[in-house]
Amino acid sequence: MASIEKAPNKGRRMLLLAGTGAVGAVGAGFVAWPFYASWKPSAKARVIGAPVEAYIGDLEPGQLMRLQWRGQTIGIMRRSEQMVENLSEINDQLRDPMSSENPDQQPDYAQNLYRSIRPEILVLNMHCTHLGCVPEFIPEVGAQPFEENWKGGFFCPCHKSKFDLAGRVYQGVPAPTNLVVPPYSFVDAENVIIGVEPEGAA
Repeated sequence: MASIEKAPNKGRRMLLLAGTGAVGAVGAGFVAWPFYASWKPSAKARVIGAPVEAYIGDLEPGQLMRLQWRGQTIGIMRRSEQMVENLSEINDQLRDPMSSENPDQQPDYAQNLYRSIRPEILVLNMHCTHLGCVPEFIPEVGAQPFEENWKGGFFCPCHKSKFDLAGRVYQGVPAPTNLVVPPYSFVDAENVIIGVEPEGAA
C-alpha cells in the first residue's frame, strides 16, 4: 500500500526553528549567569575591603584600641604629651627614625617624627614587618626583660623585634622596617576612618 507523504510545510519548520533557538538562548543565559555573577566581588568581599570608622572619643592617653581592616589588625592609640616628647629621645637607637629609608611604610601625610596626622593619635598596622606576628603593646616606661631603657612601644615575643610608640623599628632586631601606617583620615575630632585618605592627599 502506497503512502503519500505530505510536502514539507516550510513555514511551520521556520517557526519551530525560531522557537527552539529562543528557548536555547534563554537556557544558555541561565547557565551562564552563575559564572557572570562570580566575576563580580561578593557583598562579603566588598565589606572586607570597605573603610572602617572608629570612635576614639573615649580613648584615654596611653590606651590602644584594635580593629580589623582588610584582614589586618589595626591599632589606634592616643599618646600622652610625655609619650610624644619621648619619641625624639631614642632616635639613635632606631633603624629609620625619620621614616626616610622606606617611605612606602607610611603615607606622605604621616612621614614625620610622629608618623601621624595629629601627634597624639597614632594609627598603625599592628603586624610585625618580620613575619607578620602582632607585637605586644607595652606603653609603660621602665626596664623590661628585653630592654633596660624602655620608653614604651611594641614588642614581638616571637622573634624579639621592638618598635617605639610611633611604630619605628629598633636597630639590631629581625624586623627590617617600621610598622606600616595605613591610609586614614579624621571624620571629625572624635572619629577616625581607616582606608580613606585625607581630603587633598595624593
